[in-house]
Amino acid sequence: MTQREIDTVRKMATLARLAIGDEEAAAIGAQFAHILEHFEVLAKLPIEGVEPTTSGPALSNVLRDDLPQPSLAPDAVLADAPQRIDDFYGVPKTVGGEE
Repeated sequence: MTQREIDTVRKMATLARLAIGDEEAAAIGAQFAHILEHFEVLAKLPIEGVEPTTSGPALSNVLRDDLPQPSLAPDAVLADAPQRIDDFYGVPKTVGGEE
């Protein structure tokens, strides 16, 4: 386990707002490194000429026409909002710290 892997785990935990200890960071770092090894193996596979599985006659996207429709009334949309500020949802701040 390298310090870089542990630092990466700590950064991800901070972004996810998770509190983890040193032992957890080391364990998660080892699991994360193992997962990345699998991606390295996949990256080495020869894929030239392989068609993506998201296209072709067997698979296709089902799209509808994007047509304008009447909007819902703000009272109907915000009826179950945990907090309402005028005609908007009120949510806790998630970016930029505790300010």
